[in-house]
Amino acid sequence: MIIYLQMIESDEDKSKFEQLYIMYKGLMFHVAMKILKNEFDAEDAVHQAFLSLIENLKKISDVKCPKTRAYIVIITERKAIDIIRSRSKLVDMEFWESTYGIEIPLPGDHGLADAMARLPAAYRDILLLRYYNGYSVREISSMLHKRIPHKSSFGEPRPLCKNI
Repeated sequence: MIIYLQMIESDEDKSKFEQLYIMYKGLMFHVAMKILKNEFDAEDAVHQAFLSLIENLKKISDVKCPKTRAYIVIITERKAIDIIRSRSKLVDMEFWESTYGIEIPLPGDHGLADAMARLPAAYRDILLLRYYNGYSVREISSMLHKRIPHKSSFGEPRPLCKNI
């Protein structure tokens, strides 16, 4: 933890990070192990997640908030999936993303929560970051290291009828 704290400038941020580290390091390792099934890879994923948390520390207002917990789990999942991608170019990643992730039991109300629980982890994570945690599309794309396509790449809209 000392190495991480040396990367942070303000004492307030150091204190916040120390609380995050103590409170969530076990959860982060559990999430990474569930996806990677390898202790060393899981440690790498947790390390990468902590580095990402340091970069985005200003976005976390309350350490004990459920939104913070969800954010940390999502970042850890994404870092674990990045490790899988970097080590295995031949495996179809859509399969990995739809298979792995934190399993969410169906609430049983046959509503939105059930629909969210059925989504592949990658899609569920993005929706949670956007609508539950309130991050912008740009912030999410930065966190997940994804590009936002330009409007011109979608092409021009097709007219409904031809002008005569």
